[in-house]
Amino acid sequence: MISWYGILLAVLILDGIFLGVVVLLQSGKGGGLAAMGGGAAATDGILGGRQATTMLTRATWTTGSVFMLLSLVLSIMSSRTQVAQSILRQDTAPVLEAGQSILQGLLDEGDAGDGSGEPIEAPPAGDGND
Repeated sequence: MISWYGILLAVLILDGIFLGVVVLLQSGKGGGLAAMGGGAAATDGILGGRQATTMLTRATWTTGSVFMLLSLVLSIMSSRTQVAQSILRQDTAPVLEAGQSILQGLLDEGDAGDGSGEPIEAPPAGDGND
């Protein structure tokens, strides 16, 4: 089944291609693609003179408006599919291995580096001069 999002995205892509073609057809300072066609014959045709300017300007405004509208609608649709999450609800628990308690994890981090995880015994009481 095709979703509305996919259909609107396809229409947006086609509209963007058509908008690019219409903009390229407009004559600028250098004449543009609308002036091509062979001398005086280009001014008599549908793409020549004042008639072409009006038609291409109208097509540009229409396709540009449709492009902006579709972009806005697709932006709203894509933002609604995501669920907003609070930063306060993120998991901040320390990562522990399976079967390891939090206290064991803290003790292992504070080892003397021998890796055994066993407590270090204190030397016997008294001084060694006796």
